[in-house]
Amino acid sequence: MTAERNWFPLTGAVIRSRSGLVAAAKKKGPIDPLSGPKLALAGRVVTMDDGFSVKADAVVYVEKGSIVAVEDRAKPAPAGFAGVTIVESGGTIFPGLIELHNHLSYDALPPWSPVPKRFENRGQWPNHAAYRPLVSGPMTVLGQYKNAHGQFPLLPALVRYVECKCLLGGVTTSQGVKLASNAGIQRFYRGIVRNVEQTDDPDLPEAQGRIPDLTAKDAAHFLARLNAEDSCFLLHLSEGVTDPAHSLSAARKHFLALEIAPNKWALNKSFTGIHAAGLLPADFDVLADHGSSMVWSPLSNLLLYGGTARVDAAKNAGVLIGLGSDWSPTGSKNLLGELKVAWLYNQKNLNGLFNAREIVAMATRDAARILKWDKVAGTVQAGSRADLLAIDSMAADPYQALLHARETDIRLVMINGVARYGWPEVMTKLAPNDQTISVGGKTRRLFLKQETGDPDVAQVSLSQATDALRDALSDIARLAKETEKANLKAPARRLLDAQAAPVWSLALDEICSCGVELAPRLPYRGPSDFTGPVRAPRAIAKAAPPLSDILKPVKLDPLTVADDPGFLNQLTQQPNVPAPIKNGLSALY
Repeated sequence: MTAERNWFPLTGAVIRSRSGLVAAAKKKGPIDPLSGPKLALAGRVVTMDDGFSVKADAVVYVEKGSIVAVEDRAKPAPAGFAGVTIVESGGTIFPGLIELHNHLSYDALPPWSPVPKRFENRGQWPNHAAYRPLVSGPMTVLGQYKNAHGQFPLLPALVRYVECKCLLGGVTTSQGVKLASNAGIQRFYRGIVRNVEQTDDPDLPEAQGRIPDLTAKDAAHFLARLNAEDSCFLLHLSEGVTDPAHSLSAARKHFLALEIAPNKWALNKSFTGIHAAGLLPADFDVLADHGSSMVWSPLSNLLLYGGTARVDAAKNAGVLIGLGSDWSPTGSKNLLGELKVAWLYNQKNLNGLFNAREIVAMATRDAARILKWDKVAGTVQAGSRADLLAIDSMAADPYQALLHARETDIRLVMINGVARYGWPEVMTKLAPNDQTISVGGKTRRLFLKQETGDPDVAQVSLSQATDALRDALSDIARLAKETEKANLKAPARRLLDAQAAPVWSLALDEICSCGVELAPRLPYRGPSDFTGPVRAPRAIAKAAPPLSDILKPVKLDPLTVADDPGFLNQLTQQPNVPAPIKNGLSALY
């Protein structure tokens, strides 16, 4: 690169190991046991296979959670399926959507509206005066509030709610909700939606989204850790904007620090940079040369920075691109919405550089390729997991149909061959009756029973979760006060050898000091010139007022745009989002 650098030696002894990030919970097998009955689902099938074949009238045959065959309806059923009743999807079948970036814990919070100013990089907005009372403060209370029994009663409600938010947007895979216990153990919530970081499935290698503090700051350890990974590292990178006239922005400096010696980069095929909005075109050539990829979150970037990643340069360089909605405070409500923003930005700002199929691929086959899951995910073909999304459309261009689909158009969401959400007439043929909900005034059904799921969450229906979170957020100041009083009390004494029951709480990204980072923080010009955002923002310094003094009632963010009549209008009031995007999005709903 052209920037002047003062190089310094790599430090520390290096152990090539991929263990030690998260203490593994006892392996329980995949999210749903691969033991489901045979089933056959018919409709138009968009395979997203290597040939991008679309079968106008076909049947997807499923056994034990995997796709056995995808055949034209006129052809005989595969061996063993002759007596299986064909269930009509009534629409177009796609692979389930794979989301590569979402801070799910925060998705109960409403949008930060309006974002008060245009920021330049990730290190700035957590320190704005409005951020603590609207975002980090409420989330801290939700994560730390305990009842009289020392339990965290809002945790099961939160994980139930945010997972259903994914399902109602067609998402079958996302990043996970991280938990920490009083015993010092960390794990991920075992839920219905696939979690890229904890799959418990040898065919789906587990990605990493966090790295130990030391590794994040030490170039030799960081590169060795990358080289030991067999899936991918999903790490925040260069979140912010860069003016080419002033190329050494804080956001781009975060990327340049990955050049740990002249022409030696801490990059490889496992590295996936989340956001990458501060990169210049030449930087994408570097990513491509090392086989690295990226995750694009256009709406979040536009809301905060007024700009987003140069995905045209990424495409020209041959960098694989995935998608993520980031989180509800500054992002889309779900990945279906993020697909719309990506398509609209492509049309308005890139002159249609990407076709509709390429945008859909970012949330299906290309996302699976980034995860190294492409042999069993991201497509609808024999050998793939039966993660499926069916929409109520037979429009001529199926890819355009998905980009224009509303949440109410989602007829079915299936994970591992288990129907989890959809229209009643489809769900009644595929899953036992469990829960009925309304989406945009339409009756929909959920099947959330799961033998391998967390038992506390299993007891909470979506309706109960919604009520609990709505009540908590409306009374957030009182809960903050109770939490502050509890924290002031001295802990009760107990015998040294007495065993405390494990109590799980949220390990909140950017709030909880859990010994890990979400991004590399490698030094740039010298051993102490660390790049990247600091976890603890100035806004929560000791002199800051207690949360109970500053928090006001918060509205629970609705599960869908269809149930949030103010969402699109609110977006038009956001000062940093270009007019063609914020005014044009409603046409895609």
